[in-house]
Amino acid sequence: MALTAQELQKQKQQVEEMLAGAESLGFAKTLFFGRFKGDLLFPFPTLSPEQQKEADESVRQVQQFCKEHIDADRIDRHAEIPDSVIRGLGALGVMGMTAPTAVGGRGFTQQQYGKVMEVIGGHCASTAVFVNAHQSIGIRALLLFGTPAQQAKWLPDLCAGRKIAAFALTEEQAGSDAGNVQTMATPTADGSAYILNGTKRYITSGGIADVLTVMARTPVPGTDETKVTAFIVTPDMPGFEVVEKRMEKVGIRGTATGKLAFKDMRVPAENVLGKPGKGLKIALTVLDFGRTTFGASCTGVAKFCLDAAVRHANRRVQFKQPIGEFELIKKKIAFMAAHAFAFEATTAQCAAFIDSGHEDYMLETAMLKVWSTEHLWTIVNDTIQIFGGQAFFCDEPYERIMRDARLNTIGEGANEVLKAFIAVVGSKAVGEGFLDILNACKEPITNFSKLLKFGQEQVSARISSPTIPVQSPSLLSEGRTLGRLVGDFGLAVQWVLRQSGKIEVFLTSQYMHERLADMACDIYFAACTLSRLDTMLQKRSSIPPEWNRDVIAGRHFLKIAFRRIRQNLVSLTEHDDASTTQTANLWLAKG
Repeated sequence: MALTAQELQKQKQQVEEMLAGAESLGFAKTLFFGRFKGDLLFPFPTLSPEQQKEADESVRQVQQFCKEHIDADRIDRHAEIPDSVIRGLGALGVMGMTAPTAVGGRGFTQQQYGKVMEVIGGHCASTAVFVNAHQSIGIRALLLFGTPAQQAKWLPDLCAGRKIAAFALTEEQAGSDAGNVQTMATPTADGSAYILNGTKRYITSGGIADVLTVMARTPVPGTDETKVTAFIVTPDMPGFEVVEKRMEKVGIRGTATGKLAFKDMRVPAENVLGKPGKGLKIALTVLDFGRTTFGASCTGVAKFCLDAAVRHANRRVQFKQPIGEFELIKKKIAFMAAHAFAFEATTAQCAAFIDSGHEDYMLETAMLKVWSTEHLWTIVNDTIQIFGGQAFFCDEPYERIMRDARLNTIGEGANEVLKAFIAVVGSKAVGEGFLDILNACKEPITNFSKLLKFGQEQVSARISSPTIPVQSPSLLSEGRTLGRLVGDFGLAVQWVLRQSGKIEVFLTSQYMHERLADMACDIYFAACTLSRLDTMLQKRSSIPPEWNRDVIAGRHFLKIAFRRIRQNLVSLTEHDDASTTQTANLWLAKG
């Protein structure tokens, strides 16, 4: 069923609400103009010596704790993370790692935290998701939007792991469509409280949490409208019900994914988190942090799979030679190594944007989540293929890793929805510029200078490419190629917008959304990879031998990404979209 004009207008209003606040275009958004903000990516972000020392020590402690105390297979079988693990993580400071020391946290940067989450993610996905839900989206909402009183009341226990946080957004009608929350919060006559009614499901730690951030609709004074507001809720409030504490799942079985119900639950007005009606913005902001942690966890899993696949490929002999000697196995190993390097580079860059106080990184974190989870699925599948029948049995960890990895492309925004988000939000400013020029054409004499500038920019985009600030001579060729592809991508965005004609058409053109988003993701990952390589090669005199493999892997990723970008550029005009729609419609009608 096609969206009505009213529904399309609602979607546009939600996009406006999500984007409110950022005054300048971030790195990813400028790509849609065919521009490259090199100063935001080069040189590659690094930790200070003191921060690196802290991170290394924490990584060492967490590695030892994982090895000695976190049994990933047992957690999967029993579908529960032991309390001893949670207490141990709290003692190590993991439960409040990015919170300020003043409230009991470790005061780590997002980059430092990412290094720790890479370790946990590579060891036990259930534990990584639990920590992510508690800290990256649970505590984070309080840190960013809580009042001093709210923070003082809840953060010390949450940071120490004495209490567990959860983030309750998802409902039956509000999954990836975060703006469609139906839970209602009605203010009392005296304004001292809100009465909540509704249900939540698929809430990580929802049935065991002590403090929950709950999204509910509240009336907009003086209108018939309602908007989403965030509330701090505790399970001791009358009317709070845990309908199902641990929903059975395919993977990430150790997390307590719950179903909740609120019936006439009274929540004090002082428990409103942030401003009334700004809950959607809060939700999307904290999800940016969660998606960055996704990248770190995916990096850990990718490295685990790569190491395991390499060991097996060298040891397993078939047809009188190690299977690693066969080209189709080499192809899989090279793909794993290349993408693991790119995952790590892009995760670090997204974390650096957060640490630096950069105000616009929404697209970057969405790209990180989409591309790392999508290609991790290929890596896990290829690992199983390399191990063959051995990986199909439950005495090996690979079937668990496969089940765990499957959630990644669904959780915290389904990848299909995020691809549409990337394309629409990325193209928004470009489309607004086109509209401005069209309006200027109505009075060409008055707007001559504006039209002249636009014409000059169009000519320049076709005869030159943005400069990539690579310093290493051996990477100049890759830099020039990336610059040309960025320019081609900007022209492609313009072409798609012109072909769409109306914004309403573009908003629903998901075939094109996917192509634009895939290109944007590959360009962003390639840019982060190139920046990391450039910094590494400038330190060539001090590069340890194992870095040589990383350099080769990073350069291989650039080749893969550049090829995928070119293929997507071609597919803008050479595709089977009409046939795809016709075939799907016939089968959907049958159903």
